[in-house]
This record gives sequence, C-alpha cells and structure tokens, in this order.
Amino acid sequence: MKLVLRVLTALILACVVHGLDQVHLLGAQGINLWRLEQASAAASKFTVQDSFGYEPDSFAGFKAQWFEQPLDHFDKTSNATFLQRYWINTRHYNPKEGAPVFVLDGGETSGVVRLSFLDTGIMDILARNTGGVGIVLEHRYYGESIPVSDFSTDNLRWLNNAQAAADSANFMANVKFDGIDDDLTAPNTPWIYYGGSYAGARAAHMKILYPELVYGAIASSGVTHAAIINWEYMEIIRNAADPICSAHLQNSIKTIDAILSAGRLKRPLKSLFGLAGLSHDDDFASVIEWPLGSWQDKCWHPDFISTRFDDFCDALDKPPFGSTLASLSELPYGSSGRTVNLPGGLTVDLAIVNYANHIKTNYVSRCPEGLSVEECFGTYEDWKFQATDLDQTWRLWLFQVCTEWGYFSTAPPDPDYPRIVSKLLTLGYESKVCRQAFPPGKHFTVPALPNVTVVNELGDFDIAADRLAIIDGEVDPWRPDTPHSDYALDRADTTLRPFKLIPGAVHHYDEYGLADLADEPPEIRKIHEEMIFFVKKWLKDWTPKNSGSPN
Repeated sequence: MKLVLRVLTALILACVVHGLDQVHLLGAQGINLWRLEQASAAASKFTVQDSFGYEPDSFAGFKAQWFEQPLDHFDKTSNATFLQRYWINTRHYNPKEGAPVFVLDGGETSGVVRLSFLDTGIMDILARNTGGVGIVLEHRYYGESIPVSDFSTDNLRWLNNAQAAADSANFMANVKFDGIDDDLTAPNTPWIYYGGSYAGARAAHMKILYPELVYGAIASSGVTHAAIINWEYMEIIRNAADPICSAHLQNSIKTIDAILSAGRLKRPLKSLFGLAGLSHDDDFASVIEWPLGSWQDKCWHPDFISTRFDDFCDALDKPPFGSTLASLSELPYGSSGRTVNLPGGLTVDLAIVNYANHIKTNYVSRCPEGLSVEECFGTYEDWKFQATDLDQTWRLWLFQVCTEWGYFSTAPPDPDYPRIVSKLLTLGYESKVCRQAFPPGKHFTVPALPNVTVVNELGDFDIAADRLAIIDGEVDPWRPDTPHSDYALDRADTTLRPFKLIPGAVHHYDEYGLADLADEPPEIRKIHEEMIFFVKKWLKDWTPKNSGSPN
C-alpha cells in the first residue's frame, strides 16, 4: 500500500505530467486533495497495475537500474550515500563514435510516470533518429530514490537545486551501463539533457552549471523564473479559455467575493456549494478554485487526453431546466431569466448554482463518510501537515516551493483586476502551509519566504547558451515563468539557440510522442521534426575531447 500511495502522490502533485498533476494546488488545499485521493484509492483497492498497466520498476522492457550518489555533494566529511533509480532505452543504440546519450530529468515525481516518454515519447524520438541511448533519471527524494528515513525538515535539507544538479553531473560523468562496453560518460560522449516544467528549468540550469558535461539541453516549458507570487498562472487561463466560460467564471467570482465580504449571506452561499461547515472564507475560496487546475491537464496525446476543464465549462453554461436555450450565455448575467432564489434569502445567477453543483459532485462528494467538511477541507489545523513518514510525499515538492521556487498562486494584486479566482487567495493564505508543515529543525530552518534568488541567478528569463533549446506552449499557464514570458525579452530562433513556441499548446507538449510521427497533430509533428533537425546539427559539430576540440 505504501508504494500505491507514493505513486498516487506523484499523480496528484507533480507539475509536469498532463492529466496527472495540479501543481498550482500544492498549498494546503492541494494536500487535502492528496488525502482525498488516498482515501478513494484505499476504498477502491486501487493498484499500481490498474493505474499504469505495468509494474513500477519495469515498462516495455525497461528495467530499473541504480546508481550510487552521495547524500551531500558539498560536504566532504559526509560519507552517506543513496541509490538513484534510472531506466535506459538502448533499442536504437548504434555503437559508433559520437552516438549521443539523451537523459530525461524525472523532475518532481516518480520516474515511473516518465517511462512512456522513453518508449514512444521524446527520448525514443531523438534516440531513434540519431542512433543514441535514452535515459529517464529519477530525481533525488522522489519515487524510490529516497536518501532519508523520513521527510522531516532536517532530513529534507538536501532536497535543493544545487544537490540535484550535482546528482545529474555525477551520473553523467561516471555511470556505466550494463551490456554496453563503450564508455558513454560525459564529456567523452555528447550528452543532451531534456526536461519539462520544473525539470525543464533543471535542463537549462545543467547547461549553465555543467557546460563541460552537458553538450546540449532542451528546456520544455522550463520555469527558469522562480516567483514568490504567481497570479499570472490563472491569468493565462482567463484569457485562453473559451470566452463564454471565462465570462461565467469572472462574473461568478465577483459575486461570490461580494457575498463573502458582506458576510450576511455567506453561510447560505457555502451551503449551496455543500461547504456550509467550512469555517474560513479563504478555505472556501480555495476549494472552488480546484476545477481550474484541469486546464493544465489538457494534452494532445490520445492516452493522456483530459476533458475535465471543458466539462467544467459545459457545466457552468448549462441553461435553466426546461429552457429552450442552447446556452446560459444567451441571457445576460444577472437577468431575471437566469436568477435563482434560494433558501436563506440568497439570490444568485444560475451560473453560480451550476458552479456549486459541479463542486459538490466532483469534490465535496469525495469527503469520506463520517468526516466533516472542516476535517476534509479546512487548512487551519497545524496537525494536518506535520506527519513526516515516507508516505507523506506531498512534503517533497512543497519543501522545494517553500525554500527555493515559490509559485504561490494568488489572485491578481489589484482587487479590481478581472479575475477567475477569489481575492481572498492571498500570499499569506497560500504560504501559511510552509510554516505549518516545516517547523524549524536542529540543522535547517525554512525561510519566511522562498529564496528564489538561487534559481533566478542562473539566468532567469534571459537564460541562454549555445545548444540550449527553449520550447514552450502558447497557452501554458506556466509560460509567464519561462523565457517566453511577456516579461522576457524576445529573442531569435536559431539552430544553435532554438527558441520555439508551439501554437495552442499547454504544458510540455513536445515530451509526448507517437511511434509514427506522421500520426501526430501537425503542430506536434512540426516541433518534433524541428527538434530532430537541430539536434542532428548540434551533433555534427561534436568531436571527442581527446581530439583537442573546444567542445
């Protein structure tokens, strides 16, 4: 059961797998969602086999292998080590001089979740077009690459950007692959580092930190800008969603905030959503934000398609029962034809009633029998966030958020700015879980706010290097934190420094692939063909170190 729960955590909290993650929900409410998913799994006798269709350590013939790493790369007095898990695809390997190694950074989830990318995704695409080797490398602390006995504040102190980058560098420079006699270590072999989202930022960072080992890197949806406040995440959704859906959300949230502010009718409002027993208004505002995370679940790949956001929008637009209207939006918001009088003196637009029904059906209903909504959705009880055993894998990415990365998803700073989330979602509310979950330890104290400087000093929006490709999605809610952000300077797209934006794409769309590229959607086939082209051009310029080349 412990393994099942670890995989479930990866499904819920990882920020880089479509259809599986809700990273902006990682605050206290995200942990509540994690607990509800655990309860659902236990009730349904969920198994890893049911979820993935394969055993955790093996998929499509790829068997888990292990590499010994120092726990602390920078303290030479420490001799503690752990085993880092990885998988390798050698099906296309052509043992000729210059055959590349492609490594996919597992990021903040179990490496098991990445194995499809080794089979038909970007690792296989690049390897089969270059005669190379593909690898998925699991990130320290995630999956089974666990170096500590529990996830207490002190024991998480080695979970940071610098230590994880040093893991990858040590792996590249020293790994020996079973069944391959050739020396494929860097810099004797060209290594190309790939990652998506958080791992995309790591791919870019590896090119900056270890240029002697990383011949090339591809940062897909790479969040190279760490931010304390990340209100722009919801702004992308507000602008990119269907205008009817976006209008329903903006109007509903404006009304909901007004009712909460006035106070008199807030209990009938919460009751409408099935949350009458929820004490704190900001907890209520956070729960009703949950459906918005499904925007990031959008994906082109047939195995990962999610319609959850579209289903939510359809629910909001449902016309009155018995009406001949095709869409609720055919009537103006607040008009008599779409106004509903409810118990307790509450009168609201039907869009809010529809919103409430969706929340009750899809979220509140998950609260196990015998528990109150406060027990399921409240976030002000510190004890909820203080378990530190290895099953509490929600602590991992949250620790990284609280120490170095930030990304607290708040309302826009201007309360009058158009918004699709409540103005009650403030930095104070979103970040309080850091203090609740990570009390000061003997050896480490989580800062009052994350030290985003340690990330941003590596290049931020302007991170750039030869043979560093930047690939982002046009409507990715994480685009404001990538080099394609509106805050960043524009740059040229060249073969040496590719800079590509996939039209209509959400989160790291290029990471997914089909066995036959001709079957992919045109914009995905195009980006894959471009990636194959620039990688081949990069490889033409590579020469072994012992040749005296500056590479």
